Amino acid sequence: MARETENKNVYKLQENTKFGEVRIADDVISMIAAISATEVEGVAGMSGNITSDLISKLGVKNLSRGVKVTIAEEKVSIELSLELKYGISLPKVCETVQEKVKSSVETMTGLTVDEVNIRIAGIALEKE
Repeated sequence: MARETENKNVYKLQENTKFGEVRIADDVISMIAAISATEVEGVAGMSGNITSDLISKLGVKNLSRGVKVTIAEEKVSIELSLELKYGISLPKVCETVQEKVKSSVETMTGLTVDEVNIRIAGIALEKE
């Protein structure tokens, strides 16, 4: 079983199963959300804060960059910071991202996603 650290929040998915309990770290939920979001056409990538941007420039990949997960009373709230492609319909892409992230997290974890909030942090121009 993976060792828990002080900085990671861990939530029970199942209690008292035949072999014990099943728990999930919020970083896993963040990764599911980030992967789902970046699979949507029109999303250029996730946008993080200065620290995560510096880490990525050093070559370290952080899949949950730009994602904040909050779980309260078995309901999940997800905040995404996205960079979208220039020329697309921002509202349509954001709605598609919200639907896909909600569906993926609920299907994979069994948790209820209460909201998926999106902050458009930038627009990416295509490289010529």
